[in-house]
Amino acid sequence: MIILDAPYVSDFLKGSIKRQNFAVLDTDRARALAGDDLNYVSAREFTDLSEQRVYTNSENALEDVAKLLGHTDIPRQVEACKDKVRFRELTASLFPDYFFCRATLEELDAMDPARLCFPLVVKPARGFFSLGVHMVEQAEDWAGALASLRGEITDFNANYPTDVVDSGSFIVEQAAAGEEYAVDVYWDHEGKAVVLNVLHHIFSSGDDVSDRLYLTSSAIMRENLERFSALMQDIGEACGFRDFPAHIELRLAEDGTIIPIEANPLRFAGWCVADMTHMAWGFDPYEYYLNNLHPDWDDILPSREGRIYSLCLADLPSSLDRQAITEVDWDGVADMFEEVLELRKIDYSEFPVLAFVFSATSQKNSMLLDAALRADFTRFVK
Repeated sequence: MIILDAPYVSDFLKGSIKRQNFAVLDTDRARALAGDDLNYVSAREFTDLSEQRVYTNSENALEDVAKLLGHTDIPRQVEACKDKVRFRELTASLFPDYFFCRATLEELDAMDPARLCFPLVVKPARGFFSLGVHMVEQAEDWAGALASLRGEITDFNANYPTDVVDSGSFIVEQAAAGEEYAVDVYWDHEGKAVVLNVLHHIFSSGDDVSDRLYLTSSAIMRENLERFSALMQDIGEACGFRDFPAHIELRLAEDGTIIPIEANPLRFAGWCVADMTHMAWGFDPYEYYLNNLHPDWDDILPSREGRIYSLCLADLPSSLDRQAITEVDWDGVADMFEEVLELRKIDYSEFPVLAFVFSATSQKNSMLLDAALRADFTRFVK
């Protein structure tokens, strides 16, 4: 069963739903985003089908999940992910040396930075899309980070429900070292973890917290599939996940230590970035989860050697007056990449993003991806 909600539904997801005739909760939001020709069912019918697996494209749908599926175990599993402190508590035995605590904004103000161990990360206990995430490297930066956080709270409250971003509760935790990855995974009826994709999140600098660039390749999968699958299994057992999908972000240190950053429930990579699984590996992640299918990586990976599959978020600075944009050089954006698989144009009047650019790049041209990571996309707008 599917619940569709803002901000975005891709053509690929719509096609997958239609091809397999998945039941979709009938809402005005879903019809506005996906059209009228899907297998829509009423709220009562949706509740009656609650023994089936559920997928949402957006965490904006979690309110409907709580309302319609409260008699199932799904809301408990959602909360185990969505409340970052609760997730840390459930998995604490897996990471006994990892520091974290919950705090209100007033309690953050009252903390003495001289008694904290830096670097730290401060972010909403319920959050999404790097909103409100602040890396605090040293005690001298503490006051400035809190001031920035206060300035962002109004935007949180105006643009996202508390089920998605809660600006009243925050988590303070140690900054996990290492490279950042994101894993699309589901747990089957027996609780076995099934990894559907691994994305390497690339940053331009140590203080970059943007979502600009994600990569996957046969090499990335081979290097990480076994150890990340084992961690997903441990997390699933700690949290009691069954018939449940998630997008897990984590850090991999040089010594092999893996620390999860957060777990995003009932969905894979947001804004339908999960479509990248099909572009890279040739299978439909929504079909695989909802029909309990497992990828045969030994068969899949050899045919994709030597190519890097990427998602580049062509973002715009929040200071730019996007309402004043009169023209976009889409050809110029596309020409930055070796092979564009999809240039997904976004309503930049509503979001500070021009496009999601999915591409395939040969190893010898990987410098194109580094250039995209550091690019100023304002040069493509008038």
